[in-house]
Amino acid sequence: MVLKIILFGLIFFVIYKLVGGKLPTFGGQKNDALSKEEKRKIDQDTLVECAKCGTYVTYKESIVVKDTIYCSKECQQSDAEKRG
Repeated sequence: MVLKIILFGLIFFVIYKLVGGKLPTFGGQKNDALSKEEKRKIDQDTLVECAKCGTYVTYKESIVVKDTIYCSKECQQSDAEKRG
C-alpha cells in the first residue's frame, strides 16, 4: 500500500515537471498571469505598417514621428520631403 502511494506520488511529480512545473488552469485569467515585462515584449514585437511603403516591421524596429510609423529613415525622409 505504501509502495503504491510512493509510486503515484512519483508519477505525479514527473508529470508536474513535464508541464513546466505549473499546475494547469482551466478557464479564465490567462492574460492576467503575464507580467508587465512579458506584455511589453509582446507590444514591442507587434507588427506595424509603414505609412510610406506599406512594409510591416516590428514596433521596436520602427521609427515613429508625430504618431506616424515608418520602417526606415529613408521612408521617413522621403515622406517628409513629399509633405513639404
